[in-house]
Amino acid sequence: MSARVTFSVRMHTTPMTIETEAVEKIELVFSHIKNVQRSCYKLGLKLMKRGDIELGRNLIANGQIHDNSKFKGIEFAHLFHSDPLLSEVVKHHQSVNPHHPEYWGSIHDMPKVYVAEMVCDWYARSTEFGTGVREWIDDKATEKFAFTVEDPIYATIQEMLSLLLEPSFA
Repeated sequence: MSARVTFSVRMHTTPMTIETEAVEKIELVFSHIKNVQRSCYKLGLKLMKRGDIELGRNLIANGQIHDNSKFKGIEFAHLFHSDPLLSEVVKHHQSVNPHHPEYWGSIHDMPKVYVAEMVCDWYARSTEFGTGVREWIDDKATEKFAFTVEDPIYATIQEMLSLLLEPSFA
């Protein structure tokens, strides 16, 4: 799993038409966004139930507009594996979406609502790729985003992840 958001279009034995490629891109993007929205809703409700009304409400609202930039312009045209503009598109995506640490310059500077949305995004990607989100955070994210298990941001990430993953009817 990577914090960088990329998708691969299914391989076909016959050439894809522009229409088929566009439909597949929409399906992939929409599926990811729906996964994030479900996680934002679930975590947001749990935050509200424990008294963090504004944080929960804002997280649910953010989920409704999560990654909308992927539907337009350079992102829609080029946010796929093996595209020669991929690295530029990823930079653009990160610069216009505040749930990415790169938007803020550092993960340590992110407001809590965007940390919560980032955790929902990471969880969605981990389920889409069949990988463990906790392991990815400890093994990859700490290095990629320059934080340690002793940093306050790690505690915030773990708090949000634990709330998200705890059973609803425990």
